[in-house]
Amino acid sequence: MIIDTPYRIFSLGDSAITLDFGNLIDEKINQNIIRLFYYLQKDPLPGMTEVVPAYSSLTIYYDPFQVKKISHQSKTSYEWIAEQLEKRIQTPLEEENNTARLIKIPVCYDKEFGFDLELIANEKHISVEDVIQIHLSKTYWVYMLGFLPGFSYMGLADERIEMPRKLQPRLRVEPGSVGIAGRQTGIYPLPSPGGWQIIGRTPLKLFETNSNDEAACLLKPGDNVMFYSITIDEFKSY
Repeated sequence: MIIDTPYRIFSLGDSAITLDFGNLIDEKINQNIIRLFYYLQKDPLPGMTEVVPAYSSLTIYYDPFQVKKISHQSKTSYEWIAEQLEKRIQTPLEEENNTARLIKIPVCYDKEFGFDLELIANEKHISVEDVIQIHLSKTYWVYMLGFLPGFSYMGLADERIEMPRKLQPRLRVEPGSVGIAGRQTGIYPLPSPGGWQIIGRTPLKLFETNSNDEAACLLKPGDNVMFYSITIDEFKSY
């Protein structure tokens, strides 16, 4: 796929390898990571058992015993996997059609659910309605899933509503709660402690606990997300 951004490859224990672009949030870099992620899912490296994308890195898990069987005896399993990964990175791939999904998600920003809307409005010297409209005004890229099954890290939120995590996390955040942390926005799929600034809630299920396949998660890395506002009555009618 030929990546022209500086990166490094390093071992993560004796059965994993990481391709890392640094500690940053960059949509172009993440797009490359997501593209390589799906490519390796379709055509895995020999001995690969799993591949996990993050904001600016990709980790490949492998079976070192299987790799050792197929690699040259003069190389360690890590050295051989690193060599194969470099080949994939530097091999031109056919450009795929843009198949990124656009997911529209309803959110109720009523004060019953938007606990931190006034806090953000006061901190930013704007109205609560401004906070809501600014949040609604963007299409968000799903960079990665993590923290909880189906928890989506999306960005980038507008600088005008950028807020740090809470110093003291809430003991319980309800499923469907939409939050802001820095310039990220995300949705809690399950009840959990959490330190994000909560601005609303969606009635949609982000994670189906009884499902064992990829469809268990409503969102996946590489999706685009648009939020739209619903009333509390509409929320309760879902």
